[in-house]
Amino acid sequence: MSALKSKPKIIGFTCNWCCYAGADLAGVSRYQYPTYIRIIRVMCSGRIDPEFIFRAFLNGADGVFVGGCWLGECHYATEGNYHAISMVYLCKRILEYIGINPERLRLEWVNASEGIRFAEIMRDFSQKVEGLGSLGTSEGMEIDELKVKLEEVRKLIPYIKLMKKDKLSLRLKDEEYRKLYTREEIEQLFSEVVSYYIDPEKCQACGICRRNCPVEAISGAKNQIHVIDQEKCIKCGTCFNSCPPRFNAVRRIVAEPVPPPIPEEERTIMREK
Repeated sequence: MSALKSKPKIIGFTCNWCCYAGADLAGVSRYQYPTYIRIIRVMCSGRIDPEFIFRAFLNGADGVFVGGCWLGECHYATEGNYHAISMVYLCKRILEYIGINPERLRLEWVNASEGIRFAEIMRDFSQKVEGLGSLGTSEGMEIDELKVKLEEVRKLIPYIKLMKKDKLSLRLKDEEYRKLYTREEIEQLFSEVVSYYIDPEKCQACGICRRNCPVEAISGAKNQIHVIDQEKCIKCGTCFNSCPPRFNAVRRIVAEPVPPPIPEEERTIMREK
């Protein structure tokens, strides 16, 4: 494997109460670890969204670190670190699926008094990333190809979170999370992606789907056939569930291309007087 000729780019997301405090202790105690690791503080590791991780890789990170409180020691009643560990293992499986070494993403628990442990983890992780080389080197892929795959995943993150919400909310023993997501499960997740399409032959421009869409992905007006912007759509199914049964205009499409939107000049509905 080729080593990095320049310093690797590593982004670290750490919880305010424990891991960030451990990093602070490492700094004031002058425990040595690489200076090129960029730390971003969040109030809880449970706040770290898959979007953060995939955006970091999209923006050129060679490695991403997630640090939080030890399980059972979260400062919030929601115990966000349970969500963090499930989320990280899900992201690792997705990285593996698109051809990125999952070792580029690392999760660790660090107490506020564990400055030495934080420094040791940072040294070890930086050495691992240096050994892997810049993003794409050990994977044998061009960076442009990787970015296309990362962007495709990033767009699907709301859908992925919706589909895996039950597992993301589980509270298991630390070692049980490693087996929580299977390779076959992730392959099925991406091979059976759901999309929604408004049938122009059935749409009555009632506006219910447009008003209920949580991300304003549906355009339309009075007497105008509604259209779903597939780039904005998070595939939540709200439009499908809210469309009146008597119209049944919203189609649920699985693992198939979505038909192109109807041309603007053909969207006007001519009603009989």
